[in-house]
Amino acid sequence: MVISVPTRRKSLAEKVFKRRYNNNMRQRIKCGHETQGMELLQIGAEKTKNVLILMSDTGGGHRASAEAIRDAFLMEFGDQYKIFIKDVWKEYTGWPLNDMERSYKFMLRHVQLWNVAFHSTSPKWIHTIYLAAIAAYYAKEVEAGLMEYKPDIIISVHPLMQHIPLLVLQWQGLLKKVIFATVITDLNTCHRTWFNPRVNRCYCPSQEVAKRALLDGLKESQTRVFGLPIRPSFARAIISKDQLREELEMDPNLPAVLLMGGGEGMGPVKETAMALGESLFDEKTKKPIGQIIIICGRNKSLASTLQSLEWNNIPVKIRGFETQMEKWMGACDCIITKAGPGTIAEALIRGLPIILNDYIPGQEKGNVPYVVNNGAGVFTRSPKETAKIVTEWFTTKSDEMKRMSENALKLAQPEAVFNIVKDIHELGQQCRKPLVTFPYKLTTSFTTIV
Repeated sequence: MVISVPTRRKSLAEKVFKRRYNNNMRQRIKCGHETQGMELLQIGAEKTKNVLILMSDTGGGHRASAEAIRDAFLMEFGDQYKIFIKDVWKEYTGWPLNDMERSYKFMLRHVQLWNVAFHSTSPKWIHTIYLAAIAAYYAKEVEAGLMEYKPDIIISVHPLMQHIPLLVLQWQGLLKKVIFATVITDLNTCHRTWFNPRVNRCYCPSQEVAKRALLDGLKESQTRVFGLPIRPSFARAIISKDQLREELEMDPNLPAVLLMGGGEGMGPVKETAMALGESLFDEKTKKPIGQIIIICGRNKSLASTLQSLEWNNIPVKIRGFETQMEKWMGACDCIITKAGPGTIAEALIRGLPIILNDYIPGQEKGNVPYVVNNGAGVFTRSPKETAKIVTEWFTTKSDEMKRMSENALKLAQPEAVFNIVKDIHELGQQCRKPLVTFPYKLTTSFTTIV
C-alpha cells in the first residue's frame, strides 16, 4: 500500500514569487556570482545581534515608532545590538514601491481616494495578488536589501513590510533562523496586510487589534498586547510643568491648549486657531483666559498664514516641525488634534484631555471611539464647538477636564516600547543560536522548503 502524504498548498504569492526567484538564481549563477550569493546568505557571520527595522515614510508614525524601538534597544541593552532603520522599498526597488511616500501624500490630499484604496485592498485574496506581483518583480532587489545588513532580527513597523521579506527568508532557508517581529503602529483600526502568520511575534497596541490578528490566522502565542511604541522620552520622568513653561517662554499662569495636525499640519488647524483666538479672550475683563500653542509640522504655508493673523492679545506660539513634543505636551493642559495614533498615545501618557477634530478614513477612524468611549476626550469637526469646549474646560468645566485627564492616564501605556524590545530580546535568547553555525547551500530548487 502506498500512503500519500499531503503537502501544504502554496499561496499565490509563493507560486509567482518562486518562478521569478528561480529565474533570478539561474541568472546569478550564469553570471558567475555564486560566491557572492553565498556571502549574502552568511547572515550573522560577522555580528550576531544585528537588528533591521523596516519602515516607510508614509505618515510620520512609522519612522517615529522605528526610532522609538531603536532608542529603547540602546537604552536597555547598549551595544549588544546594532540597529539599522531602513526603507528597503525606497532604497532598493523601483516604481511604485520607491514612490510610496509621494503617492500616500497625494491620496491624503484626495482623502476619498485613500478611503477607496484602503478598503478595496483589505480582502486577503486581493492584497495577496498585488503583493505577489510586487514580489515577483522585485524579489532580487528586496533580497539584496535585506541581506546587506546581515540581520539576526527583522522588525517591521509598516503593513507592507511583512509578506515579501518573509518570502525571501523562506526561500533562503532562513525563516527558522532569523527572528521576525511585526510592531503594529495603528492604534485600533488597521489594514489586514499587517497580519502574517509566519512572524515570530506580532505586537498589538490594543486588544481590538489583537482580536483582528487572531481572526486573520495568528495564534495567541504569537501576539502580545503592550501598547504603541512611543519615544522613551515620553516614558521617563521629565521636569515640572512650571519649569517647562519657563524653558519654552510660555505664560506661567494661563492654561494652555496645544493645537496640531500631525507631521503634515493636516485638518482644520487654521479655522480652529482663529476660533480659539476669539473664544479665549474675555470681553468683560479684556484679558485672555488661556494661551495657544500651534504646531504646524511641515506645513510652512499654514505657519506663515497663522503668523500674519491678529491674535487679540492672547499669548500664541506658532511652531513648525517639532522633535521635542514631550516638552510641549508636558507644558500644556489639553490638546486638539486629528486622530493620529502616535499623537493620541503621547497625549495619553501626558494625561492630556483630547479633542479630536479629524481623522484619515481607514486606519484612523477607529481611534475616535477608542478615545471617546474610554472617557479620555471628545470628537467634533466644528472649530467653533472645539473652541467652546476648550473655553469651558478653562473656566466653568475644569472638573470635566480633570476627569478626562485621569482617564487618559489610565489608558496610557508608557512602557510599551520597553516591553516590546525586552520581549524581542528574550525571544532571541530562547530561540536562536549564532547563524554562522548553520551550513548554507546556494540552490535554485525549493523542493526542500516547507
